[in-house]
Amino acid sequence: MSVTSPSETHIPAIQKKASAPGRMQAFADIWLPRLVLSPTVFASLLFVYGFIAFTAYLSFTDSRLMPNYELTGFGQYQALFELDRWWVSAANLGIFGGLFILFCLIVGLLLAVFLDQKIRMEGALRAIYLYPMALSFIVTGVAWKWILNPGLGLEKMVHEWGFPNFSMDWLVDSDMAIYTVVIAGLWQSSGFVMALFLAGLRGVDDAIIKAAMVDGASLPTIYRRIVIPALRPVFFSVLLVLSHIAIKSFDLVMALTAGGPGTSSDVPAIFMYQFSFTRGQLGLGAASAMMMLMTVLAVLVPLIYLESKEAKHGH
Repeated sequence: MSVTSPSETHIPAIQKKASAPGRMQAFADIWLPRLVLSPTVFASLLFVYGFIAFTAYLSFTDSRLMPNYELTGFGQYQALFELDRWWVSAANLGIFGGLFILFCLIVGLLLAVFLDQKIRMEGALRAIYLYPMALSFIVTGVAWKWILNPGLGLEKMVHEWGFPNFSMDWLVDSDMAIYTVVIAGLWQSSGFVMALFLAGLRGVDDAIIKAAMVDGASLPTIYRRIVIPALRPVFFSVLLVLSHIAIKSFDLVMALTAGGPGTSSDVPAIFMYQFSFTRGQLGLGAASAMMMLMTVLAVLVPLIYLESKEAKHGH
């Protein structure tokens, strides 16, 4: 006959009491993050993807001033592609987007390389370069509208300096107006690109650079052959951000040129806004919005595919 001590009889009860807080902790670890994130997820599904789906639906309807929920097929897209103004805005987006992304990459990378040389007052220069990004595109557009105004800004100042033949009338020139948008966008966004590239440069292993210098490689060669290729993930992020800024550009163009003179600096975002909310052609505006979305996907999907492919080969 075995004898059980009084202390042994309390062990299961103690273990049961000890396991209860553990189950509560496991429950909290699993469900508490979901409960915290669920409002954000719900809001994103409703106000982002829900409205994208609603816009796509309206693009297949004959909606005018108010939504019309009767599907009519691809008539709005056909009407959109027959409008000369749409193709003008698409061409302007190609000019603005291409030049804006190209020059932001070049200027941002050069500024980052300059600041990477551990120069004096680096913090102050970095703040100066980054300051335009703190402004809204509305402020940037208004400021550059004054600077490029032939009767008020740069042209008048140069005339007062004694150069009466100097001309800078791009803002009122229908052939050059879109390039003023490029200038203003470059001024605002190149500092942000510089900050991204500078962070990438500071992440490159100094030992590799020192080894290349010992082997006799010059500084430009080191940056061209070693440092810049190592910034491929940064280039990917910068391209995504700049493409997004270019495609959705609205406030900068409205503040600087309002799409003019005429429609010479019109872009798809302005086209979509005016046809949807000022001309009472909601279905046509929705179709143009979906074409903008397709443009974003046309840029985004290949970049993501190339990045994932490179990352797979890298491993």
